Amino acid sequence: MAGIVLKNAYVKINNIDLSDHVTQVTIKYAAEIHDKTAMGATARSRIAGLKDWSADIEFNQDFAAGEVDATLWSLVGAAPFAVEIRPDAGSASATNPKYAGSAVLPEYNPIDGQVGAFLKTKITLQGDGNLTRGTS
Repeated sequence: MAGIVLKNAYVKINNIDLSDHVTQVTIKYAAEIHDKTAMGATARSRIAGLKDWSADIEFNQDFAAGEVDATLWSLVGAAPFAVEIRPDAGSASATNPKYAGSAVLPEYNPIDGQVGAFLKTKITLQGDGNLTRGTS
């Protein structure tokens, strides 16, 4: 069985490639599950509802123009923006799928740390519509 070491993920937010600042990325993809069990049933019955997605991303903070802070600051509460995430910065393929969609950013903490610690920031992007998976 092959193994994958995540060491070169690609993260593009609002058409800005922030990959070189990413230290952790998680995509969550889910469907609401509704109970449709009726009287007389002897076991639960369920049906899938709407799908939803989000992405948790941790960055090494950078306040330079065009970098992490400048990109994220303007997105809080703004209109939905494009997001693309791949396990590797190489081209999308069957072994390097591209996950893309529109998202919103409800909050951002530009400074979050303690004395002597390397400054990082974490965000949670909330999907706005479908998350697509592509291989090209």
